[in-house]
Amino acid sequence: MLDFSSLLLAAALSGICLSVTMFAIWFTAPKAGFVLTAACGILMLVAHVILFWRCTKDPDPLLCQIVLALLTLGFLILCVSAMQYLGVPGYRRAVAPSLAAMAVCAVVTFLGLDGVGFIVTYITVTALLSAIGAMFWINGSHDRRILLVVSFLSGTCAVSFALCGAVLLAKGQWTLAVAPDNWAERLNSVVAVACMTGLGALTLSLHHLQAQIELKAETMTDPLTGLLNRRALTSLYGERSFGPFMSVVMFDLDHFKRTNDVYGHPVGDQVLCRFAAVIKKYARTGVDAFRLGGEEFAVVMSRMTEEKAHDLASKICVAFGTEIVATQLGKLRSTVSGGLGFGEADGSSLDKVLTEADTALYAAKHAGRNCVVSRNRMGEADPIKPALRSA
Repeated sequence: MLDFSSLLLAAALSGICLSVTMFAIWFTAPKAGFVLTAACGILMLVAHVILFWRCTKDPDPLLCQIVLALLTLGFLILCVSAMQYLGVPGYRRAVAPSLAAMAVCAVVTFLGLDGVGFIVTYITVTALLSAIGAMFWINGSHDRRILLVVSFLSGTCAVSFALCGAVLLAKGQWTLAVAPDNWAERLNSVVAVACMTGLGALTLSLHHLQAQIELKAETMTDPLTGLLNRRALTSLYGERSFGPFMSVVMFDLDHFKRTNDVYGHPVGDQVLCRFAAVIKKYARTGVDAFRLGGEEFAVVMSRMTEEKAHDLASKICVAFGTEIVATQLGKLRSTVSGGLGFGEADGSSLDKVLTEADTALYAAKHAGRNCVVSRNRMGEADPIKPALRSA
């Protein structure tokens, strides 16, 4: 059967291997800051385990204070790492109480009440681990099965530390003079090794999952405007059946080539971004915007009648016509033309609706631009007001 020293050695080796792996991952993916933070936290815990082992052999009041401070600091850093990963703001909510607990622990240990110092530390660590588990369960947006395991392991580790404090409290061991060694401490060593190893593996899995999500977002997003791209349109709606209350409006900026030739491509990019910003203002549930390429855009509208779809497209045109881009040649206003395609009662494919929208857009261009045309309004292509013609 393993003795207490062997359990501590196993915990230290497990932590070292885990932290080295995390540092290696961070070097290959520097944007994953939470991995670096987690690695630093685990190193703090490794230092705690090593010094705790030293404290069992050669007790020393100062060494005891350092051991307890490292334990709290290590789990505090892990808590901050979880907040970084989940995007939870307000690190101070975790840092301030933990630092206060460390200060209390240092004072009581200095006064000779090292048992009380251990109890305070165990309570603090239990709270930090509980917070980590709760944050992953409440704020996690990824696979709930993974998050459930993270919460379970954090909770289990929290319980093991709570038991350590409860044993000291039940026995009234306010003064120890040596590092505590009881059934709860031994159980905690086993649980901590298992849970930290499991949490480390899950941290790597979550990093991989986050990298996949970020990569997918990059491939689905237009880098200039921040809108979804044509690939995203096909992915989201390629297999959908467009009913009578679904439509697509295709937009094409008027005389955009002339804008690039006269004002330069940087100004042209500004115009594209302005139009994208206008579309985003009208985006809501059931309204998705895409940049198809060049000066072509598309907006998919769901749960909307033909009249309301035409009205929304017209509002976008009007809003864009009021946008002003400052250039070296003076103020620039641009306009946009739109064509609407609609689904059918028996269902239509994305390609069919896009074809209808493209035909309507072509009609809008031939009707003088700066207007929105749909299949039921081919003869009503009056210019949108108050927009002015583009350069």
